[in-house]
Amino acid sequence: MAAAAGGALAAAPLGAAGRAGAAAADTGPASARERAGTVTGSGTSGNSTGRGGTGGLAHRGVVYEIGDGETPATGWNVRDMRDDLRAVAHDLHADSVKVTGDGVERLAATATEAAERGLHVWLEPTLGDVPERDILDHLAETGRAAERLRRQGAGVHLSVGCEFVLYVPGIVPGANIQERVENLLKGNFDPVVMARRLHRFTADAARTGRSVFRGPLTYAAAQDEDVDWDLFDLVGIDYYAYFRRRSDYLRDLAQYRRFGKPVAVMEFGCCTFEGAPEEGGMGWDVVDYTKDPPEIKAGLVRSEHTQAAYLTDVLAALEAAGLYAALAYTFITRDAPHRRHDPRHDLDMASYSLTKTIEKHPGNPAAGVHWEPKEAFHALARQYGRHHSVHPGARR
Repeated sequence: MAAAAGGALAAAPLGAAGRAGAAAADTGPASARERAGTVTGSGTSGNSTGRGGTGGLAHRGVVYEIGDGETPATGWNVRDMRDDLRAVAHDLHADSVKVTGDGVERLAATATEAAERGLHVWLEPTLGDVPERDILDHLAETGRAAERLRRQGAGVHLSVGCEFVLYVPGIVPGANIQERVENLLKGNFDPVVMARRLHRFTADAARTGRSVFRGPLTYAAAQDEDVDWDLFDLVGIDYYAYFRRRSDYLRDLAQYRRFGKPVAVMEFGCCTFEGAPEEGGMGWDVVDYTKDPPEIKAGLVRSEHTQAAYLTDVLAALEAAGLYAALAYTFITRDAPHRRHDPRHDLDMASYSLTKTIEKHPGNPAAGVHWEPKEAFHALARQYGRHHSVHPGARR
């Protein structure tokens, strides 16, 4: 999950090597003026600074992840997807959703459903642990689906990916995402080599996106990731910082405005225990997977209030900073069930989800699951609802 990358990359000197050796991407079929018009013109309520028409954000939404799941009951399916997106639009009062994951058909189906619900779509493929060519081909097919949706009149942004240092093999050592996280945290990588490989692949991804998609292009980078933002129309950041004062958030966020482009916070959030905001993108790392079943580490105290307070504090700072978009991470994590009467196995504590997954029969997700909103869901719904209006053509 992307939060893992955010935490691991915070410990890695991504900017240390500079941009040496980064490849320049082609501009693609759409001119810079056409793309800028999509970002700042009638397609959004924003302007050239990325500030919304009310002096705050132009887009407020949530991340919706697509995957196979550990069981058929927790993997992606059309029925659950439709129910979830209806809740995103009409209960959470979001105007945007980031559809992220792998599998072009289900990415496209989810994006189409979101658009029909009147939601602005941020489409982001995150195929990982396969050769680079396969990742770029998957991006191209996803970009074509995004372009078809855009030509039908939907509001669409394309993110070419998320924190490539974790998803793309070969940028840092490791056979899979977990090994790459561990190597980043332990310093088992060459920062100069990593930066060169990361810049090269990011340029390849931007070029691929431009070749198939004429709308606004971005990338979901970790906070400390060194990105050539000239390749993109928007600066995209996965933001997991923690400060006690709003003024400190505003000071920290200012660094992303120096590129002169709208800034989209592609993820923000925290887990569901006391002290989770301070753990940021590594909050998930509180589960002992050597145990069967996995256990929450001793001493943690579940707190939906902590999660809700952090999300609303950060959202208020993003509004005050006048950024372009904010997408809360994440709507649901079906493989991390909430077990109210069994706190050592309450995996939802280690989840960033706005909802809690409830098993029909605890310990047996195959028997069926459903979700209930957490405090964070209600808190964001109140704030999003102040700005929300349903598109007149949206399906309820």
